[in-house]
Amino acid sequence: QERYRDSARDLSQLVVALEGRTALPLSAVAQVVEVEGPAEIRRADGERTAALTANLEGRDLASAARDIEALMDELNLPAGFDWRLGGQQREMQSSFASMRLAIALAIFLVYLVMASQFESLLHPFVILFSVPLSVVGVLVVLAAFRVTVSVVVLIGVVMLAGIVVNNAILLVDATNRQRRKKGRPKLEALRRAGRQRLRPILMTTATTVLGLLPMAIGLGQGSELRAPMALTVIGGLLSSTALTLVVIPVVYAVLDRGE
Repeated sequence: QERYRDSARDLSQLVVALEGRTALPLSAVAQVVEVEGPAEIRRADGERTAALTANLEGRDLASAARDIEALMDELNLPAGFDWRLGGQQREMQSSFASMRLAIALAIFLVYLVMASQFESLLHPFVILFSVPLSVVGVLVVLAAFRVTVSVVVLIGVVMLAGIVVNNAILLVDATNRQRRKKGRPKLEALRRAGRQRLRPILMTTATTVLGLLPMAIGLGQGSELRAPMALTVIGGLLSSTALTLVVIPVVYAVLDRGE
């Protein structure tokens, strides 16, 4: 009741009903004193918590979180005490989990589309070898430009899953045409397809990279958000193009048992 909240003296007059006994004032069973205490008590999942917040300046969230985790791991907390990072760090981890699922789903859908078009389960698998080849370029670019892995970078990886397969599709499709329509042996078909599709592959890659350069350079407002995604796509596309021309024919020759 409101009248018991004004002072400790009023609170001591609060009537407490005891089991099997008559009601007594609180002062008869307890001593009410005024002491300093927290302005509020926070609880999470039924546990009492205390929140410590801070703002970052001059560094990224991921590296700061790693440093905090390293420092906290060195502390010997008493029994019953625990700690965890929250706020933007928790949201970022949740976003990473969602983006990993999106990348896997994108690769699966790309495989389904190619399997229906090629009417083969093997050739789409060969084409998908170009996806891990793009990761090489992504890692090199992120290290060279000191870009940390973020949600924007993972969005670029999702885009790469649909872009880098284009070059391998051109190469595998040209090889199949050489074998089916002209009856050439597998290795000869691979050599002719490589020479035939080299120029279109290089032109496609060049136009995509040049189109992303303004975004990667960081022109205009909001460039700090767009630049990591553009750098991710450019690095992955360049490495995938260079390695696709070498690795995909080898994988095709090894996995395809036909002559």
